[in-house]
Amino acid sequence: MANTTAAVNGTAVPAPASNPLVREVSGPITVKVVNKAGAEVGTVTIDPAEFGGTINRQLLHDVVLMYRANARAGTHSTLRRGQVAGSTKKLFRQKGTGNARAGTKRTNKRRGGGTAKGPKPRDYGYEIPKKAVRAATRMAILSKFADGECVVVDDFGLTAPKTKEMAGVLKAIKVGTKVVKTVENNVESSVEKDVTLLDTTVLIGTDKMDPNVYKSGRNIEGVRVLPAAEFNAFVVLKQKRLVLTKAALESLRAKK
Repeated sequence: MANTTAAVNGTAVPAPASNPLVREVSGPITVKVVNKAGAEVGTVTIDPAEFGGTINRQLLHDVVLMYRANARAGTHSTLRRGQVAGSTKKLFRQKGTGNARAGTKRTNKRRGGGTAKGPKPRDYGYEIPKKAVRAATRMAILSKFADGECVVVDDFGLTAPKTKEMAGVLKAIKVGTKVVKTVENNVESSVEKDVTLLDTTVLIGTDKMDPNVYKSGRNIEGVRVLPAAEFNAFVVLKQKRLVLTKAALESLRAKK
């Protein structure tokens, strides 16, 4: 890319370099729509501008860090030298014993003594402006679209909570392939296998709280089910794949 310059008070000033932490997403994004059998039944086109059009890695990092800090219990506690059991009497006289000088047995240098500057219960929580948090959520969702890590499901079709049925739907939806190496009779061979949603971590987004989908997916390892209104940057980025119902996608599009 050519380096453009601008004149300021008659002096040429180089244009600022692009920020490597900011990714611009332009052009329509096509996401496939599948049914519960894993067959593609259509596509949906997404305009990146609906989700901000940019992905700021620094903002995503800051917001995820905030969520992780707010989840800390902060209940750690150690005993200082004034809180452990034991006398404060000097162990032996200062001189004449041949030993190194010593004071109380509560010192942190002795076994059973207190901890020097150890942690005490504290609150690690802090807040980032709400506009920045909402922008980070949109960026996280946009990153899933842009990286091809999102699938739209036409309809789960669950009339009752059935973990087996949900596992079958996830297993039917293929998201890629992987090469598996096998050794038989001292001969190494490579076999290409399909990767399904059941082989990875998945965030399933519904329009509203759907008890059948939630109860069917909550016992599957690596699967989390949430209404689209409860999405945040951390839960979207934590799971490797994003699965949305059509209604959930429209709900996210309408949310600003």
